[in-house]
Amino acid sequence: MVLGEQGQRRDVWAFYALTAFAAVMYSVPGEWIPALAPLRLALVTSGLAAGLMVIRRLGRAEPLYLDGSRGLALIAFSTLAVASVGWSVIPEVTTATGVELLKLTAIYITFINVITTGRRLAVVCGAMVLASVVTSIGAINWYLVGEDLVEGFRARWVGVYADPNHMAMNLALVVPLAVAFVARKSSGWLWRLACLTAAILAVAAIVVSHSRGGFIGLSAAMAVWAIREKRRIQAIVVGSLFVMGLLVFAPQSFWQRNETVAEFHEDASAMGRVYAWQVASRISLDKPLLGVGAGGFRYAWPMYAPPEARRAYVAHNIFLDVIGELGWVGLLFFMVFTGGAAGGAFEASRDKEVGWLARALSASVVGYLVCDLFSGYILSAHLYVLFGLAAAAHRVARASEALDRQWGPAPSEPVVATWEGSGHAA
Repeated sequence: MVLGEQGQRRDVWAFYALTAFAAVMYSVPGEWIPALAPLRLALVTSGLAAGLMVIRRLGRAEPLYLDGSRGLALIAFSTLAVASVGWSVIPEVTTATGVELLKLTAIYITFINVITTGRRLAVVCGAMVLASVVTSIGAINWYLVGEDLVEGFRARWVGVYADPNHMAMNLALVVPLAVAFVARKSSGWLWRLACLTAAILAVAAIVVSHSRGGFIGLSAAMAVWAIREKRRIQAIVVGSLFVMGLLVFAPQSFWQRNETVAEFHEDASAMGRVYAWQVASRISLDKPLLGVGAGGFRYAWPMYAPPEARRAYVAHNIFLDVIGELGWVGLLFFMVFTGGAAGGAFEASRDKEVGWLARALSASVVGYLVCDLFSGYILSAHLYVLFGLAAAAHRVARASEALDRQWGPAPSEPVVATWEGSGHAA
């Protein structure tokens, strides 16, 4: 319906590989199954998806969709990161960071070229929700057995989830998607039950991570989803159940750590953020346009930190991290990219086909950006996947709107309702 029959059929194998990558990104089997570690499944699946997509376009002389200003801004951002090796305080780290950003840019471009229908968008989001169960169970299990806890009480897991804050924000991303599936009656009761389980486990894992930023981001995401969801009463009930569960089951240590925000001067973790923000400010004053080079924030720490800040931290704010490493020029590119994808998800929320999922994606974008105000993960694959899905939702909605203008509205409301619930909207 949205991009025509040809748009629905093309890149089928690339779509399968991309769905596998979305699942591997959360389940990270190579991190806890030693035999799979050498296979590097995330790299293989993402590379296969990108390669198949490009090969098909070269074979049929089809243009590559670059997603307008936001896609070009991301390309400019990653190109600037690579170029920053010329003025970096640590060229070898900048080179590695630039290469990783190019890979993440390729993943984003692959998402917006392959996810061309509402059905594909829902399948990839569903794969992420289902795979997140593995991460949630892993973190909860480590917490219950007391394995490798940060600061003696903060749960984490393996790989990219070894940082409790990073784990919390990546799990907070899937909660609005999960509850959107739960709230959608046409999803089927078994799938809705699976998504409800995934959402509950994700919230539990966020709680035992004791991540203040993750909790704030999750709260913001759920508030945005509940306010913007068309079935508002149902959304509020679902949101209220999550709040009640949090109040009942969260351990005392979770509330105690959140209470330390008011006494941040006595909290080493909170003061680390204050010091990091001071460093970002001083870097910006010294090198406002281009920063100290991609990946160079921690290595520039001794040159800009106050005397009492002996330990080097990450920027603990993605926007300040960008300013510190790539200056205001880099921030301009990054803001065009993130703002364009976020705005696209909000605009797609009005679409009759993908609006229900676009509203969840826009909530996830808000929650993730809120988390990123307390974290600094420019190289997080989850960020580029989320924004790729948001941009894809916008593209699908615009194509659907253009088709409606060309052919006119559906003949009657019952026909639209049947089409939307049939599962063949893509």
